[in-house]
Amino acid sequence: MDGETFLSAARHGSATLTLPSGARALLFIAVSLAALFSGCRRDMHVQPRYNPYDPSSFFADGRSARQPVPGTIPRGAVLADDAGPDRESVTTRSDTFPFPVTRAVLDRGRERYNIFCAPCHGLAGDGDGMIVHRGFQAPPSYHIDSLRRAPASHFFEVITDGFGAMYPYGYRVPPRDRWAIVAYIRALQLSRQANIAGVPEAERQKLMSAPPGTTP
Repeated sequence: MDGETFLSAARHGSATLTLPSGARALLFIAVSLAALFSGCRRDMHVQPRYNPYDPSSFFADGRSARQPVPGTIPRGAVLADDAGPDRESVTTRSDTFPFPVTRAVLDRGRERYNIFCAPCHGLAGDGDGMIVHRGFQAPPSYHIDSLRRAPASHFFEVITDGFGAMYPYGYRVPPRDRWAIVAYIRALQLSRQANIAGVPEAERQKLMSAPPGTTP
């Protein structure tokens, strides 16, 4: 039967396709494999992986879990800078500092505050930083009653872990610098409540003799 005759017969339903036995065997195998693999699936939750503490014959120590590479720091590890007296517990609600607050500490706190805090809180702590003028949410002023009464550990906690729209700075500001910033915030708060009588005599003379608009 030539091609045209076969097509004409197929249209009328009278054609029978006859394949050699070898071709029929190959066709049967192909159909069987297609049916077999169509029933196989591997979802994302079914993965070729090890469960915790599963043994492994691949590694020499027989364990599937691997130890950290020497010199690396595991995620969440407590660093040396985050321990000791500089890391005040935030649950104590303490108003004390873990080290003496000196002029050097305040100078360091002012420098760090101007870098990390002033863009939002403003140079004087009024909550009117530059990003607020650009439309971002304004933080509360440090000079409201609730924050004047807040213990020093509250500010350390907020700097470390964030609060509300403020993201945490604990990973970028070392603990001692956080405490220095808190000391400077206390100085800003005190400046709104201070009077000339509370200034030491030597410093008072400098203030009284300084020309208006200058810093002695």
